[in-house]
This record gives sequence, structure tokens and C-alpha cells, in this order.
Amino acid sequence: MAAAPPPKADELQPHPPKEQLASVSFCITSPPPWPEAIILGFQHFIVMLGTTVIIPSALVPQMGGGNDEKARVIQTLLFVAGINTLFQTFFGSRLPVVMGGSYTFVAPTISIILAGRYNNEADPREKFLRTMRGTQGALIIASTIQMILGFSGLWRNVVRLLSPLSAVPLISLVGFGLYELGFPGVAKCVEVGLPELILLVAFSQYLPQVLHFGKPIFGRFGVLFTVSIVWLYAYILTISGAYKNAPPKTQVHCRVDRSGLISGAPWIRVPYPFQWGAPTFDAGEAFAMMMTSFIALVETTGAFIAASRYASATMIPPSIISRGIGWQGISILIDSFFGTANGTSVSVENVGLLALTHVGSRRVVQISAGFMIFFAILGKFGALFASIPLPIFAGMYCIFFAYVGACGLSFLQFCNLNSFRTKFILGFAFFMGISVPQYFNEYTAVAGYGPVHTGARWFNDMINVPFSSKPFVAGLVAYFLDNTIETHNNTVRKDRGYHWWDKFRSFKKDARSEEFYSLPFNLNKFFPAV
Repeated sequence: MAAAPPPKADELQPHPPKEQLASVSFCITSPPPWPEAIILGFQHFIVMLGTTVIIPSALVPQMGGGNDEKARVIQTLLFVAGINTLFQTFFGSRLPVVMGGSYTFVAPTISIILAGRYNNEADPREKFLRTMRGTQGALIIASTIQMILGFSGLWRNVVRLLSPLSAVPLISLVGFGLYELGFPGVAKCVEVGLPELILLVAFSQYLPQVLHFGKPIFGRFGVLFTVSIVWLYAYILTISGAYKNAPPKTQVHCRVDRSGLISGAPWIRVPYPFQWGAPTFDAGEAFAMMMTSFIALVETTGAFIAASRYASATMIPPSIISRGIGWQGISILIDSFFGTANGTSVSVENVGLLALTHVGSRRVVQISAGFMIFFAILGKFGALFASIPLPIFAGMYCIFFAYVGACGLSFLQFCNLNSFRTKFILGFAFFMGISVPQYFNEYTAVAGYGPVHTGARWFNDMINVPFSSKPFVAGLVAYFLDNTIETHNNTVRKDRGYHWWDKFRSFKKDARSEEFYSLPFNLNKFFPAV
């Protein structure tokens, strides 16, 4: 086979790999001016509201709660999210991440709701309280696994073996794996969801190149512009009677007055620990929730790496990921004390918002945490924003989750894509990460229970929940293959991009790690990262 001719001097060269993402307007340590930071913080608050409303809206009615309970659980989830976000940004990973509700915890929570011991409760309110206490007990136990793995440094040792190659399927499916919340959500009320999707693309991608004034404004504040326009449009459709004869399901998704949150929310209320009563414990449910907690830990690891990229920081050192995971465990413990019926993980949509706005500032996210706490206490005002129709959020998710998925793919710049080993690990991990959960979810949708179906519901959850998580399956397959196939070969080490992250494997090897991730108030003296 003839060799290719040598390249000419002016011939195109591939793009050089970059350890930090360029073209970010404000990086993790450089806050925008205060007025702009406050508006951007409010935008993060609006984006995280979607998940905060969707999860309790799905769970509380099944638990036996009405609109009052739903409004109180949403308020509590919002309040706790604010506290957890402040903890994570000050003492945890120090990344600009919003810590909100997690879809991963929904399946084991439904198992607790369906547990036999609550079925004989005739009074719906009493059933709601008993179920809530059951979830609180399970979450208290589940939080320990993240605290132990995080603060002991065990998770740090696992992450040290992660290479850019094995990180790609994990991070990509943290974003792409949430496709069910994208266009299927838009289609629930296409006349509201689709305009949001089209307008947000237009405002963020096209208007800045067409208009010669205020270029960054449309991209940076696109969410506020488009949500205001489409929400007003949905309000006009509602009051003009467009949905008067529509089916009840359409009315719930499209109308702005059907959430029942504003009527159910008190004017002022401060959520407090054990507001639903003392937690109850069940060993089986605790085991299932612990397994779920581990899945959330893996997904959060991928989200942390994506957030560090979009914040224009260097690769987050394993010890800092471990510290962040430990604090996420504390967040889940706080969830269980307050009673949110849900655990905490990184809000993936807010990581996507970092990319859309090109602002990865930590201060912006800390300001958004202030908005969460403020609007959780002022219930009626918080409920007003929480009543934005959910297809509007789904329209935004199409863009945010895509950004997070693309961030995962961007780490391929450190890998040799002409290597068959790289192609196999990459392709197989992606394929299994999509195919295995598809089987588990399809089976559950048809049969009403997962493929593993024994008399012990908690055991079923311990197997069914992990294999229904796309990032977990893809990350597990890629991590295992990458660390077992031809690992001692020096060429392979370069092919997988392992050498690119060498200087970030230890906190002290690169001075930039200290700049981005060291603790405030000189706390690194007492809690040194290694």
C-alpha cells in the first residue's frame, strides 16, 4: 500500500486539543457585573423549576396527596435545592452546578408508594404522610453510601482510572440519555412547546449574527426572553377559551391555570425538618434506595466533568469529585430530613444553560440558590413561576441536554479515533448504554414491572433501576473495557487520552486546580485535597 504524500506547509491541520474551553465569556472564578449576575441567576432558577415541578406532580397524587400537599412538597424541594446548591458551590466540588431533584430516585419512590403496608390506609392524607415518612427513612440510609464513598476518598480512587475515552459515553448519555424528557414533552402541547424550542434556537444562535447591537444579550438572556413570550402566548390561549372543549390531559399540559399550585401554596411558609412526622425505616426499601443513590453518584460524576468544561476550568481532579459526592450525600440527608420524596443530584439542564449563556461563573449559580430559597418561602410567588406549562420546559431541555451530550463527545479530541480499540470501546459502550435500558424500560412499560420480578420488591429495584440508567450502563461498560483491554501498552495509553489528564489526577500537580477548586475561608488547611 502506497504511503500518503507528506502534507504541504499550508495544508489544513486538525484542531489542537484544548485543556480548557475557550470562548467562555465568564469562567468559574470571574463573575459578571452584579446586575447581569442577578439576572443570570434568576434564569438558572427558572430553568431548574421544570424538574422541581415535574417530580412532585408525578409522585404526590400517587402518594395520596392533593394540591395543598403538592404545593408544599414543591416548596420544600425548592428550599432544599437552594441550601444544597450553596453547600455544593462553597464546600463541595466548587463548580457552578445547581443541585436539584433527580429522576433517578423516582422508580424506588414509586416502589415505596406501592408497598403493601400503605395499601390498607383509607384516608388519603394519612396515606400521603405514611408514604412520605417511608421515603424519608429510605433516603436517610441511602445518603450514607455517597458520604462514605465521597469523604473516605474511595470514589477518588475509582475516578483516577477514568480516561477521556471512558468518560465520553458516561457524560454524553448524562445529556442524550434524557431524550424522553425532550420532544415527547414538547409534543404534549405542541402549540406551546414548539414555539419555545424554535424561539430559543433563534434567539441564541441566529439573532446575534443578524443584529449588530446587543449581540451577547440575546444569547445570554435567551431563556428569559423566550419563556416570557411563550408564557404570555399560552396565557392568551388560556383566557381566550382555546382549550374550553379540549380533553382534560391537554388542558393540564397547555393551560397556565391547571397546575393547582397557586391555590394550594401559602403566602409565606418556611419548610422545616420532619414537617411530615418522624421517618419510618424498612430494610428492603433502604437497600433499593442505596443502589439508586449509587447510580445518582455515577451520573453526577459525568455532570461534574461537563460542568467543569463549560465553566472553562481544567479537568476536575478526582479528589474534588469525591468531595463533591460527599456533599451530595449530605444533600440527600437534608432532603430526607425535610421530606422532599426525592433525592438530589446535579441538575443537567442547568449545566446545559452554562453552555447556552457562555457564562460558567460560580457566583451566578450561588445567586440562583438565593432565588430558590426566597421563592420557596414566598409560596404564592414561587407557585406563579412554577405554573409555567411544562412543554415550555421540554422545549428548553431539547437544547440543554443536547449541549451536555455534546460536551461528552468533545473529550474525543484527546483520543485516537483511528484506533480499532477506541472504536470498539466507544461504539459498544454507547450501543449497550442505549440498548440495555431500552429493554428494561420497554419490558416495564408492557408488563408493569421490570424483567427481574421476584417477591422481594426491593431486590427487583436493586437490579432493575441500575440497568434502566443509560449513563450508568454506558459508563460501566466503557470503564471496564478501557481498564482491561491492552492496558500495559504505551501506545494504547496515548490512544485513550490517559496522559492528557495525568497532571489533574492529583490536586497539587497543576496550579490551576488550586485556583478553580480550593475551598473558601482558607479551609484547605484543615481539609487538604490530594
